[in-house]
Amino acid sequence: MTTTLRFGDWASMQADAKPIRMEVFVREQHVPADLEMDANDAVCLHAVAYGVDGQPLGTGRLLPDGHIGRMAVLGSARGQGVGGAILQGLMEKARDRGDKKVVLSAQTHAADFYLGHGFSKAGDVFYEAGIAHIEMHYEF
Repeated sequence: MTTTLRFGDWASMQADAKPIRMEVFVREQHVPADLEMDANDAVCLHAVAYGVDGQPLGTGRLLPDGHIGRMAVLGSARGQGVGGAILQGLMEKARDRGDKKVVLSAQTHAADFYLGHGFSKAGDVFYEAGIAHIEMHYEF
């Protein structure tokens, strides 16, 4: 699938990013909305992937400390490279600003996706919002 990535602050990306996160995390995965939307959004670089029709398909964010988070792709767009495009875009932005590594907390069912993009597992499984996660790192 051909996607276009756009990056920006929360004020400019919220209208497209928030509905995706609400669909994937709150409705599909039953994460409480008050946990999903947090104060970190205001300080992050956000990415949104758009399909050829201009519809937002997925999102993710890069925190100032090099953490990538809130990676979400709508069900209809999964398995088509959207998540990989977002991840690679955020990694490139981190590298361009001088980060030496990026870190993320992957849901365990998605760990193979991140391993496929060069990440390595670090530590033991832990739970966030009742969902099993594992910390993963990528060093530039």
